[in-house]
Order: sequence, then structure tokens, then C-alpha cells
Amino acid sequence: MKKGSGVRAIPYAVVALLVVVALRYTPELPVRHAADVLQQGEPLAPRARPWSRVETLNRGETLIGLLRRAGVSDQSAREVVRAATASAVNTRYLRAGMPVDVTSDSAGQSPRELVFHLGIDRLLRMTYTAAGWIGNEERLPWKTDTVVVRGTIHANLYQAMDSSAAGFFPGHAKDELAWALADIFEYRVDMSRDLQDGDGFHALVERAVGPEGITKVGKILAASFSLSGSNLSAIRFEGRNGTEYYDSTGKSLRAAFLRAPLEFRRISSTFGLRFHPVLGRWKQHKGTDYAASSGTPVRAVGNAVVARAGWSNGYGNLIELRHPNGFVTRYGHLRAFGRGVRTGARVSIGQTVGYVGMTGLATGPHLHFEVLVGGVQRDSRVALKSIGGDPIGRGERDAFESRRGTLLAMMTENAGVVRLAQVDRSLVTH
Repeated sequence: MKKGSGVRAIPYAVVALLVVVALRYTPELPVRHAADVLQQGEPLAPRARPWSRVETLNRGETLIGLLRRAGVSDQSAREVVRAATASAVNTRYLRAGMPVDVTSDSAGQSPRELVFHLGIDRLLRMTYTAAGWIGNEERLPWKTDTVVVRGTIHANLYQAMDSSAAGFFPGHAKDELAWALADIFEYRVDMSRDLQDGDGFHALVERAVGPEGITKVGKILAASFSLSGSNLSAIRFEGRNGTEYYDSTGKSLRAAFLRAPLEFRRISSTFGLRFHPVLGRWKQHKGTDYAASSGTPVRAVGNAVVARAGWSNGYGNLIELRHPNGFVTRYGHLRAFGRGVRTGARVSIGQTVGYVGMTGLATGPHLHFEVLVGGVQRDSRVALKSIGGDPIGRGERDAFESRRGTLLAMMTENAGVVRLAQVDRSLVTH
């Protein structure tokens, strides 16, 4: 080893010796736990815990009255009303039963936040600041998905929906789905009369689920009915002329006649022999009776001219419509006629021409409906049957066929969700 290296090593050895001696003879510091340190220091101030409760707007109560019950002073209550009005909320028309979340720093103190539940997806949050009360309207998101629903008819469409769709569309939503299907097929199928035991349906439906679990029926993208072995499909397609439903061949489901004079309702008797409830004997019933509540709107099944509107013995109040193809339809036992419905007036398909009643030979409210072809009563189930409306345009045929293939393939999936949920903030329930 060189002489210079040995000289430099001596100071390092001395430093190391001094460190060892210092560690050996320095007394250990006492162990101090975190709890001991906290006890010896200043006590922590308890964190303020907000105090909340829910108030409900009573029937006939003003918003000022509710705010007083919530502990808001009269002056602050007026400020809240002004701030709410500035947030485009008409405080005069708030619904009874509306919940209001009231939050204070502690019990007995004036509220610092008020949340008005204006709807299932709409809130008004009022916050007290140094500048006074400030309102902020909030829209809660909906989740949308697409589901396949399928069912078998045993009694009627309502029963089939109860047994097949309740898991996806609970409560009133399943009835809305039944009505929506009836509306789509109203030119081809009378849901009160044409469905037979064993018939079935498939539907590909968009579903919206709100923040409180409320379920809404969205767009029906595709649907099909199996009717006595024959299939009828409906494909939703948005073309140049708007959105419409087409059958599998590309023909519009719209036709010259609706299949029924009432929106989907229970039918009380079918075409053929029946026991007449008033005359008390068997007679040929030359039409169809639709049971419905008194006052239910009756619609024209097609464009027509009013040939007759007045009293007609056993028919009671009767409307007779003459259609362009020579068909005549009759609507009997009416409680009243629609506005402007008089002899010679023109009416359009779907227009309300009268209201269900029980005038003439009737023991209860119902509509008696007839179709005459060449002056002879015919079964409307046969006479109004149509093969469909106008076909889709040539320029849109390829797009339609692609859309049809995609939707029908999705509809063959097992019942349940076929497209996962997405958050949609644009849905608003009115």
C-alpha cells in the first residue's frame, strides 16, 4: 500500500470510532405513543355533523308554510322563493307530497341547504351562501338498455305481459308495453279479438330505469306476433320520410283501415250467434260489441264521410260512415257524438267520432260496431283485413334489409338484456 493511502485512512477510522462511542453512551429516548402525544397537546375540536330531515309539502300548503315548518325565517323563506323562481321553478304549482330535504349544521339551527324533489329525475338544490340563497336545478341520469321480451297468449295480451314482462317492466310499465304493441299493430291485428290461445309475441324494447327505480318503456325496435301459425313482424326504420314500422317484406304497417274502433280494450262478444241481453232470445248478432267504460272515445276506422249521425231505435245514438272504397261502418249505443260530427262532414282515420254509451237496447256501456260491404253486414275481422301499406322506397331498401337483419337477430336472443345499460341524462319524465 502506498504511503499516501495510509495517511488518508487514519481520519476515517477516528470518525468511525467516535460514532460508535456516541451510540453506546447516549441514553435512549422514551417511547411515546400517538395517544400520549394527543393527550399532552391541545384537544381536537369535534367535527360538526350535519343534521338532516325530510319535510313534505301538504295539500293546499304554500311553499312559505313548508319552509316555516322547516325552521326557515320568513325573510329567508321569501328569499328561497325568489331564488327558486329565478331557477325557472313555478312555486305556485309544486305538487302535494313533494319531499324536501332540509340540512342544518346542527339541530335547532337554520337550514343551510334545501333540496326540492320536483320529479323522479329532477331536483332543485337551494344553498345558503354569504350572498344569500342560490338555486341550482339538477337532472338525475337514467340508465337505458335494450331487452328482449317474449310471451305466450292464453287469455289476452295483458295476461301474457304479466307472466313474461313483469321482471323487466314492473308495475304499470308492462301495461304500457302492451298498449305500445297494440298501437304498432293496430292496422293488422285487433288485440281484443285476433289473438288465440297459444299465440305468442317477441319484442325488442329499449328500457329506461330512473334514479328511484322507476321504469319506462322506450322505443320498440322490433316485434313479432305468431298468430295461428303465421308470423307478422314490425321493424322500426327511420327513413327519409320519418320513422315508421314495416313488416318483414318492407311494407308499411299503415293501411286504409284500423282493425278496431277503440284503442286496445277488452271485447265482450264476438261476431256470430249470441243471446241478446235485452230481447231475451237468440238472434244473429250482426256486428261486434266492445266493452268499455262510458265516455271512452270511439274512432273512425278509416277516412270517410258521415252518412248519418242521430238516433236509430235499438242502436240508440248511431253514426254511419261511408268510406271511399264503398265500405260502410256503424257505431251504436253512443253516449254522445264527437265535435263537428254531423251528416255530410268528413272525418279522418283515427278521429274521435263519438263516445261509448248505453243508449238504445243496451244493458251496459259498450260500443256496437258493424262493417257493411255492398249493403250486407260482414265480419269486420275479415272485411278490414289488410296486407299492408306502401312499400319502402328502392333507395332505402338495402339500409332497411340491413336494419331488419340486425334487429331480428337480436330479437331471437333469450329473454333478458341484450344491450348493456348506458347513462342517459337527456331523458326527462313529465
